[in-house]
Amino acid sequence: MRINKHLKWALVLSGGGAKGLTHVGVLNALSAMGVPEPSLIVGTSMGAIVGGLYACGMRLSELIRFTLEEFDISAYLDSFVFKLNGPVGKVFQTGQILGSLATKPGIDSGQQLLKLFETFTEGKTFGETKIPFRCNAVDLLTGDEVVFGINADTGSVAQAMRASMSFPGVFEPFIEGERRLADGGLADNMPVAIARNEGFKRVLAVDVGAFHRISVSELKNGSQVVFRSLEAALYLMRQKRASKADLTLHAGSGVSAFDFTHKQELIALGERAVRESEEAVRAFFSAGLIADIRAAITQSRYRECGIYSEDTSAETP
Repeated sequence: MRINKHLKWALVLSGGGAKGLTHVGVLNALSAMGVPEPSLIVGTSMGAIVGGLYACGMRLSELIRFTLEEFDISAYLDSFVFKLNGPVGKVFQTGQILGSLATKPGIDSGQQLLKLFETFTEGKTFGETKIPFRCNAVDLLTGDEVVFGINADTGSVAQAMRASMSFPGVFEPFIEGERRLADGGLADNMPVAIARNEGFKRVLAVDVGAFHRISVSELKNGSQVVFRSLEAALYLMRQKRASKADLTLHAGSGVSAFDFTHKQELIALGERAVRESEEAVRAFFSAGLIADIRAAITQSRYRECGIYSEDTSAETP
């Protein structure tokens, strides 16, 4: 099947913590297939980080290098709580976690990560991105989903990314005026609805948060129970949502959402997910090709007769 180079489509990237680095591999494999760039990128949490950087114009080679060589999330945390290893480190971690949660709205402020995002997005606003970009968060005060990029072209992409990845308890909610914003996955970890609401009929989604049965040994402490409970809630919520993508690539792994030591493995997983679904991917990108060919033939005939059509139907989402 030939790829429709003029296809207008939206790419939706799910949240998933460290597992979201899989999105880098998906982007790389899609590019290698020669598909057109997305007309819209929508992301949540880690999907917002990867999608935001790409939408701002970061080349794939640079995104891969950044992921492998620079994006060690523990290096950009204010707190040393994630940086200590061994039995002694665990004692300090436990004390600091309890102390932080008792006195602050999160273990880490997220300020260092915000500076990182501002650097690599080059301070771009939503009106300055190479590819239109949207991401979501949740206002903890009202419970409302907040979608960035729809109405305010002047909004900071870096700040929106920081809000979207504010995992409860780990990062302090992002403060925007009167709002206190937390991880977008709490509202919709696969925000296909955002793309549909903007009129896109062709949506490809990437799900890195596959929900699998786990063993009792993986529920040893309170943090594991809390995180698993959130995963279960998000999974059940997604099952009930009516808004579905035309094609969803599933690239789940057993890697912990907070384990950033398997970056190469996760990128390879994303590339493999595209290869293993190549037939379905090609079918997705062949959509509208016959109509485009007919339109081109008609346009050619009009020109032969001295008639010029201004039909722009191929440009609509």
